Amino acid sequence: MEKIYNVLFLCSQNSARSIMAEALLNEWGKGRFKAYSAGSAPAAAPNPYALRLLASLNLPADTLRSKSWDEFAAAASPVMDFIFIVGEPGTALPAWPGSPIVAHWEVDDPVGLAPEGDDLAQMNAYRLAFRQLEHRVKIFAALRLDALSQMAMQTRLAEIGQETV
Repeated sequence: MEKIYNVLFLCSQNSARSIMAEALLNEWGKGRFKAYSAGSAPAAAPNPYALRLLASLNLPADTLRSKSWDEFAAAASPVMDFIFIVGEPGTALPAWPGSPIVAHWEVDDPVGLAPEGDDLAQMNAYRLAFRQLEHRVKIFAALRLDALSQMAMQTRLAEIGQETV
């Protein structure tokens, strides 16, 4: 039986970017990855635009919720193999159980990129963030993780974080 890798996506509010990345990897990485998401200052709920976009693409979103990263820093939490920061750089991170590989995949926060009340512009901002996450998650999900050393993996994940669409 092949190892299932635990992956945690982080952004500040855990309402859009990290939520979308969690949904993407759980869909494309079935049997190989188990994705989670969290934030340093989680919102009360996932952003409705993010949920609407996921639903329009038939990506399961019914179990997604905004949560604190403290849930994953606790000793009883699943041990992460990979942690991706999809938010702003420079955030101090908690000490994580195990020795996860941490990489930064900065994606512009779609919240506030478009004028309030402009539904089309709002959805376009979320689509842009989604496309960038989709591109990176697809590359990551296709990696032969057992064929890379820890150092090579860290380098490759940093390179993926620089990928644009």
